[in-house]
Amino acid sequence: MFALRFIVRTVRSHKAMQTAAERRAIVLGAGEAGRRLLRSMKYDGSGSFVPVALLDDDRSKNRLRLEGLRVRGTRDDIAAVAERFEADTLVLALPNAEAATLRDLASRAADAGLDVVSLPPLKDIMGGRPTPNDLRDLDVADLLGRRPIELDTTAIAEQISGRRVLVTGAGGSIGSELCRQIARFGPSRLFMLDRDESGLQGTEMSLSGHGLLDSDDLILADIRDSKALAEAFERARPEVVFHAAALKHLPLLEAYPLEAWKSNVIGTLNVLTAAEAVGVSTFVNISTDKAANPTCVLGYSKRLAERLTADFAGRANGRYVSVRFGNVLGSRGSVVHAFTAQIEMGGPITVTHPDVRRYFMLIPEACQLVLEAASIGVDGEVMVLEMGEQVKILEVAETLIRMSGRRDIDVVFTGLRPGEKLGEELFSVNESRRTTDHPLVDSVGVPALGVDAVSTLTFDSQEHATNWMRDGAAAGPRSATGAIAS
Repeated sequence: MFALRFIVRTVRSHKAMQTAAERRAIVLGAGEAGRRLLRSMKYDGSGSFVPVALLDDDRSKNRLRLEGLRVRGTRDDIAAVAERFEADTLVLALPNAEAATLRDLASRAADAGLDVVSLPPLKDIMGGRPTPNDLRDLDVADLLGRRPIELDTTAIAEQISGRRVLVTGAGGSIGSELCRQIARFGPSRLFMLDRDESGLQGTEMSLSGHGLLDSDDLILADIRDSKALAEAFERARPEVVFHAAALKHLPLLEAYPLEAWKSNVIGTLNVLTAAEAVGVSTFVNISTDKAANPTCVLGYSKRLAERLTADFAGRANGRYVSVRFGNVLGSRGSVVHAFTAQIEMGGPITVTHPDVRRYFMLIPEACQLVLEAASIGVDGEVMVLEMGEQVKILEVAETLIRMSGRRDIDVVFTGLRPGEKLGEELFSVNESRRTTDHPLVDSVGVPALGVDAVSTLTFDSQEHATNWMRDGAAAGPRSATGAIAS
């Protein structure tokens, strides 16, 4: 009986492999996900891959057999195994792999002439049981921003559930995703404030399925207009505020520093003042890694916003914190959008410097950690999100070119722009980094900047504004009372 069943099973396996589409696959990953994927490939009869070899970086699994396939080596052996078994596809059975690992494997596969498909994160797989139908091509989000994040949903729910929440910049990339994440936790009201009516309509579409713009939860206002902002907050009476509205494009703000001052500094002050007036219990200011040891107008203005938030932490009844993180993939104006557009136009791709590096996160990752930081943030401090390793912008460009299938796209180096660094920093040398209850969130203290030092200022030139913001961003605790203004 055993022999008969073995023969029948072998014949069925052979037929399934013969009738599958001609994609000879090397499966990398001999763990539980790889085992289940292999079994599904060989026996469900609906797959499009024929597994011909196994690889795994764990050398203790050398010569291990799964479903009749033996482990033939590690990632270092991809090219040799592909040639030996005439493979054309590398299947990554690594659903929780980090972005750096995926970039390395994609590069090795490209050198070996292999297509690459991968399992998505386990949370995206139905029932956590991978099948060939779950396999998909790698995208730029996988290669740059993918990392597993565990949230304390109970703590976040305590902050948001049943409360009135307001998000500024709700029509932007970060603000709109924050609104979608917040909506999952059941706030009693979610107010979305922006001066961009089209952005607000897009956010409403994503939340309610229509863009009628007739909801009282939509607030059309400019954070530069203190009177309109105060009236909006008085009507909404929010208990929790996420301040995401800002100007963010470094080259433009270098040319027009007064605009950075009006939006990122005075605009933030207006939001803080309106929040204090209605007794907000939690205020979260969205900052940037450029505020750590700043060298550009964007960094100066966001550093001042952090300092103003710290000042309100000392004077207002609620809890006021800032959250600092780096580049967000998919946000409007991001480098990925720019490179993709240049590829579609036939190139070239412009990169400032071959060694320039940046941190990257996905929009959902960033917003999830913003909510986490908001729930654990210490009054007056800056919560800094773990961004992983910095990625070379040149590597991003080369990855996008490779994914496009084009081989005629050149990369042109244009030189660093004024105020731009080769690499970003999440902490300055003068900041004392402290851990929090979440492994992906740290915190630092910043010196407060008194409101009087900012509210009475006027500038007679763009240069005057730049110089003041640079001095204010670099000032230590002794300048907190407003001496900086003089």
